[in-house]
Amino acid sequence: MATFLDGRVAIVTGAGRGIGREHAIMLAKYGARVVVNDLGGNTDGTGKDETPAQEVVRTIKEAGGEAVVNTENVADFMGAKRMIDQAIDTWGTLDILVNNAGILRDRVLANMMEEEWDAVINVHLKGTFAPARHAAAYWRNKSKDINGPVNARIINTSSVSGIYGNTGQTNYGAAKAGIAAFTVIAARELKRYGVTVNAVAPVALTRMTEGLREMSEEQKAARNPALVSPPIVWIASAESKDFTGRIVEAGGGLLAISEGWHRGPEAAPMDDPSKLGPTMMELQKKARLNAGMNGKDLD
Repeated sequence: MATFLDGRVAIVTGAGRGIGREHAIMLAKYGARVVVNDLGGNTDGTGKDETPAQEVVRTIKEAGGEAVVNTENVADFMGAKRMIDQAIDTWGTLDILVNNAGILRDRVLANMMEEEWDAVINVHLKGTFAPARHAAAYWRNKSKDINGPVNARIINTSSVSGIYGNTGQTNYGAAKAGIAAFTVIAARELKRYGVTVNAVAPVALTRMTEGLREMSEEQKAARNPALVSPPIVWIASAESKDFTGRIVEAGGGLLAISEGWHRGPEAAPMDDPSKLGPTMMELQKKARLNAGMNGKDLD
């Protein structure tokens, strides 16, 4: 095992398969001790199976690393606390939290059911908030105890579906856009304790994305989930203490930082809405187009 992350303790949620699995294995490869969290459910969030998390832990241990299984539901507030406590109780500390767990319930807006909306928002958005909240409280208290920075990391998982927008995914996109905003705000709040907060918007072929469209073998290879993990491991390291509040696009042959909302063209306010039309249309004409899924201007 390499020593880039020696002595650091990590939690990876949704680490039984896909991108999360690769994060956990690479973090361990570079020296981190890892809590492998996964409910083992289906892509729509139903079901439960401890086997995927157990297999990842076995893989890490066979390679000489240290890891333990956790099967808490990250969207359960107290379950998330138990997960944070497990890392601390097992290894005496926590340094890295990778919020990766997610599900899909795709549907166009006019057909979406309430439970499809609620399930996706719950797993992605609350499943990011709950672990981050308990980790943040732990690090705040630790910072006060040591009277200094804790050099800790929160790494969330956003998506181009959220930061740019993909049709058929209002629930998933809203959750992922929320995670991006959560990341920027939390980075500002936790900086005083020496905690950085970033997010990755991955491009990868996993069981959640397979079958969405036809791909060549070359395209599939470029979307190997393992290619998303190197930036995660670097962000998890002590080297990245001055890198925070960023959304990193990674995988699929891409490494980039997504730039957030900025104020565009302005006009003098008017108190008569019936006269606003020309001004609003002129502002729209001057404004930059919204980005498409490739991050370039679209509409």
